[in-house]
Amino acid sequence: MDLIIKNANIPQGDRQVLTNILVKDGKIAGFLNDISLVNAAKVIDVGGKLVVPGCIDPHTHFMDPGFTHRETFATGSRSAAAGGLTTIIDMPCCSKPSVRDRESFHKKIGPIRDQAFIDYCFWGGMTGEDAREGWVDNIYPQIEEGVVAFKVYMTPSVPTFPKVSDAEMLEIFTHVAKTGLPIGVHAENYDICTFYSQKLEKEGRLDGPAWAEARSVLAEKVAIQLIISFAEATDARVHVVHMTSKEGVELVKAAKKRGVKVTAETCPHYLVLNAQDSMSERGSFAKIAPPLRGKEDNESHWQALADGTIDFVGTDHAPYEIATEKEFPGSTIWNTFPGIPGVETMVPILVSEGLNKGRLSLSRFVEVTSRNAAIHYGIYPKKGSMEIGSDADFTIIDLDREYVIDEQKTESMAKYNPLHGMKLKGKPVQTVIRGTLVFDEDNGGIVGQAGYGEYVPRQSIQRLERTLKYEKYEAVKVESKEAVSQN
Repeated sequence: MDLIIKNANIPQGDRQVLTNILVKDGKIAGFLNDISLVNAAKVIDVGGKLVVPGCIDPHTHFMDPGFTHRETFATGSRSAAAGGLTTIIDMPCCSKPSVRDRESFHKKIGPIRDQAFIDYCFWGGMTGEDAREGWVDNIYPQIEEGVVAFKVYMTPSVPTFPKVSDAEMLEIFTHVAKTGLPIGVHAENYDICTFYSQKLEKEGRLDGPAWAEARSVLAEKVAIQLIISFAEATDARVHVVHMTSKEGVELVKAAKKRGVKVTAETCPHYLVLNAQDSMSERGSFAKIAPPLRGKEDNESHWQALADGTIDFVGTDHAPYEIATEKEFPGSTIWNTFPGIPGVETMVPILVSEGLNKGRLSLSRFVEVTSRNAAIHYGIYPKKGSMEIGSDADFTIIDLDREYVIDEQKTESMAKYNPLHGMKLKGKPVQTVIRGTLVFDEDNGGIVGQAGYGEYVPRQSIQRLERTLKYEKYEAVKVESKEAVSQN
């Protein structure tokens, strides 16, 4: 063997089972209770710690290339490794150029290949401009490159990624539905958010919670209602990214019961922070879009995670430069940039506040941190699995380790975090990717190498939704149909 992870407590349903994990050629080769007759090039004795399938963050903005004053792919992936993540799925918008066709895909992936400390996938992109100009067929070259889903914004993102109108979103849904890939939607009503942001600013409101008041729960609610209606009309697979409200939970739950192909994610900050407290204290450093909500929304999301209404967790990691974008001369809650870092604290929050406090069972913890996202985005069982033959990706967790989140002691370039000062119990202490240790809390921190991380294309269209037959995708018109099936 190349590696044995010794004395590992692995999940078997909701039980932990002590065993030894065998790794060969970057894959899981087996599990043995007695390894006395097995030779290995390296042994990592984890001393009974919990070892789960490598955790996945399906929603990051690493800002590279183009906005590297905020974050590089190297610093973002280092931070992710330190947070116990083995794979991230990066969004198409926050790079120059934004990913919207084959050429822009290669302009993004080229500069970052030698930077990544962990494995990564990509979202593809579709915008209002693509729908208006008749460029929607650009989904097919992106599919050939292995993108796992398509992202659209109902409110503005960066200038190179225009928002969609209602009709433009419907047009994109109609085309992407034919492929079987998910469509992730930033669900906020543009007119409501814009009108009330301008209204409250004119009234002189400069307090942090005013941002959340302007971008109200109603703005999210009506956006999700529209998304669900379009999904029903087009048979598209839609995904509500970074959902925030209990009203959103109720809408998604009811739609799932009707058989609508809708899924949803939440973020750690929507589980543990509320707008009144955090935005009063931290102002722009707790400013995100959609904004933080109330304590009742926190509890609703924990319950929805536990019962399956919310399918998994992502961070929406979107850091900004403090001196020019978060706190600068003349800055207010209205003109600063909305976004926070998150990859280093996602797993710790879910361990401490979810698993250790009984809000999540062990089996559900595995689902919401790795398995479900891997299945949803077509990279399972290569990722998100502890089956023999799966990639030997592991997040090793000390369930008893207590620590305090310190925004200054992070691998990210962004030295701010609204979770700063939060006391947690339970922490990822080692991160293994394809049989290689890349993070070791007690022995040097980041021990991996830039460029070790690999691009992971979608494995197959069929795995995206096992209940659908492959014949459905014969309608997909691409330059090379063979390339779609192989990817």
